[in-house]
Amino acid sequence: MKKYLLKLDEIDTIVEYITQNFTNGVIILRGDLAAGKTTFVKRMVKYLGIEDEVTSPTFSLQQCYGDKIFHYDMYNHGLEHFISLGMLEELERDGLHFVEWGNDELVKILNSADIKTMTIDIEKISDDKREYKICIY
Repeated sequence: MKKYLLKLDEIDTIVEYITQNFTNGVIILRGDLAAGKTTFVKRMVKYLGIEDEVTSPTFSLQQCYGDKIFHYDMYNHGLEHFISLGMLEELERDGLHFVEWGNDELVKILNSADIKTMTIDIEKISDDKREYKICIY
């Protein structure tokens, strides 16, 4: 596990690490409301040179940015609903898949399907500082 304690304007430290070490698979973003999950996806999309507007997919379930960046949110409906809609098959597509509010059960499912997975746990320390805990499975 890697840990980072960063100000919001220092997120590119993690973004650079990911672009060098994790170019395809699922990145599960976990943390309380307003921890910075969507903010993290915004930084990643911008870093990759994609000019699409990043918004939380809370109500749409999935957003796509460019050809290979996918963004999901399980907050409102949970894993069972996500599975019932056939969204697990989406996670097998080539690209980076950011899943907000994914849980350990999702990690187990992805590991059993040999889908490369990373979790990023985000804890809000102050208004402009977060702790990021990163694990690759």
